[in-house]
Amino acid sequence: MGYTLQAVVAAHPLLSELAGKTDAAHVVPLGQQLSLLPMTDELFDAVTDTDAPRLGDFWKMPAGFDRRLADCSASGPVAYLEAEYFGGVGAQSAQVWDKGRVVLGPLHLEENQPTPPGGSPISQALRLLGVGKGDHHDEFEAIGLGRHRDTDGWIDLPAKG
Repeated sequence: MGYTLQAVVAAHPLLSELAGKTDAAHVVPLGQQLSLLPMTDELFDAVTDTDAPRLGDFWKMPAGFDRRLADCSASGPVAYLEAEYFGGVGAQSAQVWDKGRVVLGPLHLEENQPTPPGGSPISQALRLLGVGKGDHHDEFEAIGLGRHRDTDGWIDLPAKG
């Protein structure tokens, strides 16, 4: 079974501001006063700046979107997360912006690399957003990011056909 996630995580008001009037944006509550903005194919197409360079450490962050995340972080920390695993093989990446600048990352971890003492890239990013792991294995589990196996699972997609 596989797992894929490409999303922005931040406080709900920040994500609502970031989503603006973009029809392809869906802000989903997570817990611990945070929400998730799934980077669906439709949102990717809607927010890509074709004149901007892509951020090389991420395969699904739209070109120019890092500037929007930096701007949005003026009001609080914002994280961009990616993970892709299938049969235990995969990778994850994370980056956090706060007060208009990068404060973590980009961090990248392949499945054959040891997890750093500070935790996985996603757990480190979530910790900067204020996520406490409590009795859970890590921050990823505490915030419920395993609830859906695919990025599109976070939203109700209309039936095609």
